[in-house]
Amino acid sequence: MSWLFWIAVAWIVYAYVGYLFLLRVLSLLRPKRVVQGDISPQLTVIVTVHNGSEGIRRKLSNLLEQDYPADLMEIVVADDGSDDGTDRIVREEFGPRGIRLVRLPEHGGKERAQRIAVDASRGKILVFTDVGTRLDRGGLARIVRNFADPSVGAVSSEDRLLEEGDRSAGGEGGYVGYEMRLRRLESQVGSLVGLSGSFFAARREVCADFSERLASDFRTALVAVRLGLRSVCDEGAIGYYRDVARETPEFDRKVRTVVRGMTVLFAERSLLNPFRYGLFSWQLFSHKLARWTVPFAMIASLGASAYLAGRSPWYGVALGLQLIAYVAALAACRLPRLSESRPVRALRYLVEANCAILVAWIRYLWGDRILAWSPSSR
Repeated sequence: MSWLFWIAVAWIVYAYVGYLFLLRVLSLLRPKRVVQGDISPQLTVIVTVHNGSEGIRRKLSNLLEQDYPADLMEIVVADDGSDDGTDRIVREEFGPRGIRLVRLPEHGGKERAQRIAVDASRGKILVFTDVGTRLDRGGLARIVRNFADPSVGAVSSEDRLLEEGDRSAGGEGGYVGYEMRLRRLESQVGSLVGLSGSFFAARREVCADFSERLASDFRTALVAVRLGLRSVCDEGAIGYYRDVARETPEFDRKVRTVVRGMTVLFAERSLLNPFRYGLFSWQLFSHKLARWTVPFAMIASLGASAYLAGRSPWYGVALGLQLIAYVAALAACRLPRLSESRPVRALRYLVEANCAILVAWIRYLWGDRILAWSPSSR
């Protein structure tokens, strides 16, 4: 039981800190740089939307203001069966300005809508973005610069949370900051494990077998590696978005995200073979599988320390600290004022995230694959 406790603790530390540390070391020893250049290839921007009438005007106006040659850029709106008039707004107000609309007759899922847009597109570089994401005026030009490097198959933006007061600090905002740091290091060492679903770009050949059943932001990064290319992030290509509008449904969103991620990972499990994919297989294992098994390590740590608490005061202390942490996270869920403390909010987010992962495992093993879903309201 003592071995179980320490192995569980080491696993948790590795998943959240150790992997980040090793990436940092590798980035200093063997950095892989991206050769950027002032290029302007034929570009297609694909905006996926489902019932986005409130934000579609703002999004399309943002794209039309981009500093990119208008004759080299087409904008395609992939309407995923909206029934709130989104398609009418696009067709009547933006059709005359050159924006094309492709539409699913009923809600079929983000990737299905993206696939029909990919089939209808003409660009050599495809950019995928969501309605709730705002780009800097030079955002498109910036993300395209990375394709001057022939080794780059896909590029991810950086997520930037538009905070309202101090609401996001320590919660989703802290998590986003952690993920962005991890992506930068992965990009410097080899290839990204996943892309930002709200704003990313890829070469057309990487999207040639675009799947309507698998999460595009994760799978595109894996396909690039399978084709002998790499995925990178660009700190200057920023996608701005707001924190989720409601807390309760956000737990369901986390569950859905992980289930969809598991579906992609196990469909592309050959990439976990280190003899074929080397360093990237370690990155994929560490970033995804190691983190998705943290809930089991947390349960093992709690159980082992409870078993050993009566035999050693040190394990009693360990048990007490874990119980305090879980009680504090639960109390923060019930008493919102406790979440005003950044450490408590961060702790709550960590516990919620791992509870969501645990539920995701149950749903995945039960056979749930979640093909169609809508993004959170922001």
